[in-house]
Amino acid sequence: MLDTRTRKLTLAGIFVAAAVLGGVFSFPVLGSRCAPMQHLVNILAAVFLGPLWGIGAAFAASLLRNIAGVGTLMAFPGSMIGALLCGLIYHYTRRIGLTCIAEAFGTGILGALAAYPVAAFLMGLNPASYTVYIVPFLISTGAGSILAYLALRFLLPKIRRY
Repeated sequence: MLDTRTRKLTLAGIFVAAAVLGGVFSFPVLGSRCAPMQHLVNILAAVFLGPLWGIGAAFAASLLRNIAGVGTLMAFPGSMIGALLCGLIYHYTRRIGLTCIAEAFGTGILGALAAYPVAAFLMGLNPASYTVYIVPFLISTGAGSILAYLALRFLLPKIRRY
């Protein structure tokens, strides 16, 4: 039987692959590329792997999406802050609804605010204000969080039976 670390690494790899491939299905909103699959993966990683593995998966997915040309540098703060916050909330509460809200807040508000200096200083963009990425990030994370909530409501009762 596989040990816990091997299972977690395997599942993290599957999540990274899903986020990278899901990044192909993105849409532009106000200068940001919105990829709801990353947020779905952040929440699944929070539930099945925990906060540290979730951050690692978010980083790996952001890195690979950038290398593949289907992401921007703003993916790093957005996805990693969201993964951390939803991972911690799930770890301490075990409540899926709160976990999804934490992902939306972590990515949509905190990650969007952290994306401003990335856009301004690393990407050479001239964002209108430090809050400019909040709406597009909230749209993306809102869609991913709703999908994750529905998926986990359907999947978790079936998984827990085994």
